[in-house]
Amino acid sequence: MNFTRWSARLPGTQRRAAARTETAVPPDRRGEGSVPAARTGGPADGSGPLPAVDALPARDVLDRVPALVALLHGPDHRLAYVNEAYTTAFGTRPTGAPAREALPELAGLGLLPLLDQVLRSGRPRTLKSRRAVDGRSYTFTCTPVAEGGDGGDGAVLVFATDVTDHAEAAERLRASERRQRETAVTLQRSLLPQDLEEPDDLRIAATYQPGGTEAAVGGDWYDVITLGGGRTALVIGDVMGRGVRAAAVMGQLRTGARAYARLDLPPHEVLQLLDGLATEIDPHQIATCVYAVHDPNEGRLVYASAGHLPILVRDENGTVSRADEPTGPPLGTGGWMHSSGSIALAPGSTAVLYTDGLVERRNEDLDEGIAALERALAGATGSPQVICDRLVRSAGVTADHDDDVAVLVLQHPARTGPDGDLFRGAALDLLGGVEAAPRARAFASGVLTSWRFPTELHDLGVLATSELVANSLQHGTPPMRLRLRRTDRRLIVEVTDGDDHLPRRRRAEPADESGRGIAIVATIASAWGCRRTPDGGKAVWCEFPLPKPRP
Repeated sequence: MNFTRWSARLPGTQRRAAARTETAVPPDRRGEGSVPAARTGGPADGSGPLPAVDALPARDVLDRVPALVALLHGPDHRLAYVNEAYTTAFGTRPTGAPAREALPELAGLGLLPLLDQVLRSGRPRTLKSRRAVDGRSYTFTCTPVAEGGDGGDGAVLVFATDVTDHAEAAERLRASERRQRETAVTLQRSLLPQDLEEPDDLRIAATYQPGGTEAAVGGDWYDVITLGGGRTALVIGDVMGRGVRAAAVMGQLRTGARAYARLDLPPHEVLQLLDGLATEIDPHQIATCVYAVHDPNEGRLVYASAGHLPILVRDENGTVSRADEPTGPPLGTGGWMHSSGSIALAPGSTAVLYTDGLVERRNEDLDEGIAALERALAGATGSPQVICDRLVRSAGVTADHDDDVAVLVLQHPARTGPDGDLFRGAALDLLGGVEAAPRARAFASGVLTSWRFPTELHDLGVLATSELVANSLQHGTPPMRLRLRRTDRRLIVEVTDGDDHLPRRRRAEPADESGRGIAIVATIASAWGCRRTPDGGKAVWCEFPLPKPRP
């Protein structure tokens, strides 16, 4: 084949070809132009003009190009030419054969359909960084070549640049990113609760799913904390940002939340403390959070929100309610007074706490995602784990999801029949003066007897009732109330009054006439505690484990 018939537009020749369009300058006007003589193509010493690009043999040029070059002719891409670099990389190739036979390495890279596109469109196409059979990586550019005036079918010039070093550097970078992501995922999972605490009155399930391989791990977290006295704290949050730093901040906030929860403070006060902690950890890092407390005696979920998404509650009839207010700014902003709200959580209800990865989608309003979650929750039945999995599937969360997802589902079961007998309660208003103490003891004795507790547990319950009531009568103010409650695991004795002074355990000296009541309760009970109530008073409680039934 005559190579002088082909015009191969190699990279860079466009600039050099501009010299061919310049007209000759008369001898008497040389030097008047703006282009220096050294750039007009003539030698500086005036020895004569250098040969133009047109005069160079095309084959010699292509043979010396370090890149891989192949020339393919016609619709079946018959091989017309390969240069020395191509032969060195892939071996000798027979000319005249179709590319599928002569150049199997191109077929293996999926380049043949690209050649068809180039012939049809007359426009160049590029295939970036593909690993060939020789183990090196190339970027292939396929350029249409116009055939000189003989009615030919056209040809394609394949130009391949070795980009192995760049490809290896990119792979090392991707491997480093994968290792960092694996480290962040491991850290994230290790900071989440490995086993959820199991309250007596609630059934709980949770799930966490990190974002896909292309997304860095975020700072989503959840937790379940039993507070004693039958109360349970539930937390879910999302640290803004991604990577190891976000996961580390999440771990510190979760630890702080567990510590503050042990103080048994109202939800908004816990968020106030977490807000200060977030500012101390990193003043440039913010996080959203919901902290909620369930009290089975009240049948409500008391919560406070720091910029987080609303809690959803489905009642036993399938109606879904949204806890929209109150909502304060995220943790870490500082200077804001949060407030608490409440939503009913009656027996038979299910509540869902979640992060934005479950409902937020690109090109879709956030309220639409929450509304879709409400519809999915309205039709969800079964155990908390079943509901949790169903909500994740309905939201379209897959392994390659672009954001972290955390979901916490809790149910307050409606217990009936024999199961209902294991969860019972009784209350007595303490009216009058000192005569309220013997009435409280008699009431406790009768209730514990009706619940068929063993004698030892009966006597311990009556003694604890006597000490807590006596302490309230001496140091508290009306209204006073005694509440006894049993679950399938424990007996809880609680006394409330109108004074907000919290008792503390102290060592009573032999001459002291008081100060021994709380010490006695702390000695005989498995746990005790006190907290301030929303109405300005306090509650003091203790609990006793029930004996396990014999097999």
